[in-house]
Amino acid sequence: MANPYETGLEKTAANYQPLTPLAFLARAASVHPDHIAIVHGDAETDYRTFYARARRLASALQGRGIGPGDTVSVMLANSPAMLDAHYGVPMAGAVLHSIHTRLDAPNIAFMLDHAETKVLIGDTEYAPVLKEALAGTKVKPLLIDYRDLECGVEGDRLGNLDYEAFLADGDPDFAWEMPGDEWNALSLNYTSGTTGNPKGVVYHHRGAALMCYANTIATGMGQHPVYLWTLPMFHCNGWCFPWSISLVAGTHVCLRAVRAKPMYDAIAEHKVTHLSGAPFVMAALLNAGDDERRDFDHRVAFNHAAAPPPAAVLAKMDEAGFELTHLYGLTETYGPATLNEWHPAWDELPQEERLKKRIRQGVRYHALEDLTVMDPETMAKTPADGETIGEVMFRGNIVMKGYLKNGKATDEAFAGGWFHSGDLGVMHPDGYIQLKDRSKDIIISGGENISSIEVEDVIYRHPDVTGAAVVAKPDPKWGETPCAFVELKAGADTTEEEIIAWCKEKLARFKCPRHVVFVDLPKTSTGKIQKFKLREIAKDV
Repeated sequence: MANPYETGLEKTAANYQPLTPLAFLARAASVHPDHIAIVHGDAETDYRTFYARARRLASALQGRGIGPGDTVSVMLANSPAMLDAHYGVPMAGAVLHSIHTRLDAPNIAFMLDHAETKVLIGDTEYAPVLKEALAGTKVKPLLIDYRDLECGVEGDRLGNLDYEAFLADGDPDFAWEMPGDEWNALSLNYTSGTTGNPKGVVYHHRGAALMCYANTIATGMGQHPVYLWTLPMFHCNGWCFPWSISLVAGTHVCLRAVRAKPMYDAIAEHKVTHLSGAPFVMAALLNAGDDERRDFDHRVAFNHAAAPPPAAVLAKMDEAGFELTHLYGLTETYGPATLNEWHPAWDELPQEERLKKRIRQGVRYHALEDLTVMDPETMAKTPADGETIGEVMFRGNIVMKGYLKNGKATDEAFAGGWFHSGDLGVMHPDGYIQLKDRSKDIIISGGENISSIEVEDVIYRHPDVTGAAVVAKPDPKWGETPCAFVELKAGADTTEEEIIAWCKEKLARFKCPRHVVFVDLPKTSTGKIQKFKLREIAKDV
């Protein structure tokens, strides 16, 4: 029997367009050309100019032969150039690769080679580490220097091509094209490596576009929000907020570094409505001195991820004027994939019961089709009893396209038709999930992932070390920090300071342990280190 709803008309440009977040900027510039899109220091950029700059970048890149399948890597602070890149690079048909600004040279070199980078735009503040990385790469990208003169950052130069001069070669009316397929790659983000090199997570246009709609709903954004950039834009493309803000013609308030005074100044002077970040952002706000604080007369929506903060911190943030929303996700899910959606009735619960609700990771994001907890071996759903532990799994449009050039890891991640998070948790009777552990022993410090295995490997290489285990230690500022438990060779007298210094020589500083405890490592009968015991000890270190 024929389907009566078939009209006889195939998909055409008139009734079907690929989803892409790039269209949001074009609309904002058309409808609100004079609205302030970006605030950076004393400089303000309206949507008309923002859109023109993005098109100039796309035009200039195409003029250098950059197009579909090419990678443009950027190592930039939260600055206007980073916002330009989120639109201009994919408008040229290329893929945007944002580099973590605290990575060391070997990691950066691996990523540049793995991504086959054709163009590298680097903030001059990071030129020293970029030069070191480029000395060891096979690729020889076109080098473009971004000098953030608005913030007084001159820095070293990578090459002879200045970012603003490069843009000047581009056409502000460049006629960029919609992606031919919404499944096309939009951006590339690398995970923290757990056993070896990091994996390249590929985002597609469809997922990013849908994520933008979900972000504005989940965070309660109306028209013209003012978003303060306390979250690094290199982190999951800033959870897709560089694109989301254009959807509602909001204002980006750029911030090069998370410091209390600039945050309070921005909130008070620009009437910031929203910001995102890890617990250490809360700590910076709450621990500010009297000379750093500013009064403001409105509530600010604060979207926080990583380990949930203690109850006392939650209460202080509320008193300080911030509305908290707890989110959870991964690089592979474009940032947040769940939110602890609060029910007003829970406000009437006793304090202890309210806290139990607060620390849960919650329910699926608006653009995620399914969220569950399963036994990863049998792929059977665990009972929704709040006790039976399984692996948290996702299914939907805001799950990555796959890992770049890594079919084995991609197949493993999507085994059984679900994306395997690697995080262990429980499902509560009301459908809210709660994390219990991380099967890959990832430590989340300040919102950044740290592989315990990577840190352990460095410590093991110390000539006086016979055994090492690294676990998360709760921290009021960072959420978690690495704590190392070390066994030394007989007669060795290596100190805590020496182990930490050893790590700092070989790792990015944020990955280094803050505490080192010398112990006989507790082991099972088969020789496996009992990390659960070490986690308990770490709480009191």
